[in-house]
Amino acid sequence: MIIVLKPNVTKQQFDHVLDRIKALGLKPMVSKGTERTIIGVIGPEDALRSQPLEVIPGVEKVMPVLKPYKLVSREFKPESTVISINGIKVGGKELVVMAGPCSVENRKMLFETAKAVKRAGAQILRGGAFKPRTSPYAFQGLREDGLKLLREAAKATGMSVVTELLDVRDMKAVERYADIIQIGARNMQNFELLKEVGLSRKPILLKRGLSATINEFLLAAEYILSQGNFNVILCERGIRTFETATRFTLDLSAIPVIKKLSHLPIVVDPSHGVGAWDLVGPMAKAAVAAGADGLLIEVHPNPEVALSDGPQSLLPKNFAILMKETRKVAQAVGRTL
Repeated sequence: MIIVLKPNVTKQQFDHVLDRIKALGLKPMVSKGTERTIIGVIGPEDALRSQPLEVIPGVEKVMPVLKPYKLVSREFKPESTVISINGIKVGGKELVVMAGPCSVENRKMLFETAKAVKRAGAQILRGGAFKPRTSPYAFQGLREDGLKLLREAAKATGMSVVTELLDVRDMKAVERYADIIQIGARNMQNFELLKEVGLSRKPILLKRGLSATINEFLLAAEYILSQGNFNVILCERGIRTFETATRFTLDLSAIPVIKKLSHLPIVVDPSHGVGAWDLVGPMAKAAVAAGADGLLIEVHPNPEVALSDGPQSLLPKNFAILMKETRKVAQAVGRTL
C-alpha cells in the first residue's frame, strides 16, 4: 500500500500519519520526492482495509501497489534513485565504471591494476577477497588480508572499493574496508544475508542470480529495502540458458525492463556475462546504449596466470581502449563517462 501525502502537509500531520501506521502494527517507509512525499506501508494489508486513512489530515490518496515488490517499484518512487558513494553518483547522467581483478591475488598485481584502471577513467576498484568458487579446491581468496589490500590500493589511487560479501560472519570486516558491498549471483536469494545487508548503511551491489527471473531479482532487492537500506544498485551479469557459445547469456533487455519497473539504478557486468575478453567490449558498449548506469569489468595485468577468471579479464591497455570507445557511445545516448 502507498499513502500519498498532500504537497502542503505539515510536520504534525506527517508524524500523525506515521503514528497511525505504526499503531496498526505496520512499518512505514518514507520516500520524499521533488513534489510529493510518499509512504510505503509494509506488512499485512488486511489491517488497512478497515481503516479510512484517506480522511487523515495531510493524506491525498491511498493506493495499492500491484507489483509483488513494493519499495523497489516505480509506483512507490517515480523518480530514478541516484546513489552517492564518496561523491560518485550511480544512476545520474554520468556513467560509473567499476574495474579491477576478479580476485585480489597479491599487493603488486592489485596496485598495478588499480593504477591502470584509474588512469583509464574507472572510479571504483573491484576485487574479490572472498571468492565463491564452484570447486572447493579452487582459490578461495585472501579474505581479510585481501580487504586490507583493496583499501590500501583504493587510498593510493583515490578510488572507492566494491567487494563481495559471502557470509554474515564477515559482515563487519567487509563493512570496515569496502565502500560498496556486493552480493553475488549465487547469493541473490540468500534471504538472511539480504536482510543483514539491509540493516547496513553501505550501498549494496546486488547481482542477478544465474537463473533468476526479473521478478525474482527485484524481489531480492525488496528484501534489502524492506530492512531500511534504499542504496541498492542492481547488476545484470548474464543468466544461464541453453546457449553454450558464451559463459552465460547477457540479458541486455533486462536494462530497459528494470528501468520501467523500478527506480533503482542498474549496472552491467559483461565480463561474467560472456566469459571471453574479446567479447567484453562489444557487450559493454551495447549495455551503455541500452541505458545501463555503469559497468563492472574485470582487468588483470597478466590474465594467463590469473587465479580466477583469466579468460574474461582485459589487459589494462585493452581496458583503456574500451573506455575511449565507450565514451563515444555514452555521448550518443546523452550520458557522460
